[in-house]
Amino acid sequence: MKIIFVYNANSGLMNTVLDIGHKIISPETYNCNLCNITYGILKEKEEWKAFREASEHELEFLHKDEFEQKYKQARDYPIILMSNKKNELYELINKHELNKMEDVQELIQNLKNSIK
Repeated sequence: MKIIFVYNANSGLMNTVLDIGHKIISPETYNCNLCNITYGILKEKEEWKAFREASEHELEFLHKDEFEQKYKQARDYPIILMSNKKNELYELINKHELNKMEDVQELIQNLKNSIK
């Protein structure tokens, strides 16, 4: 089983710079709560990094443009999906659930509950 995390952001250096600026200038309007929960302004949050590195599951992290190119489909982002051996995708945590979460502990607990 693979868990796929898709950020509501596009890949590339220019997009990264714009996202960082948006987080600094107007964090309340930044539209990727998955990004906010797992990353600070410039780096991955330590608690999230520890969880990710200790996970027994294969984890894949994609920007929305990378996801759409690889999987040939679009979703409401951000989203967390599960892929089975046939590469079929199943929703674990949707955009609305992610947007309600306030911190990395809540995300980790929701992930643990979703993959039991």
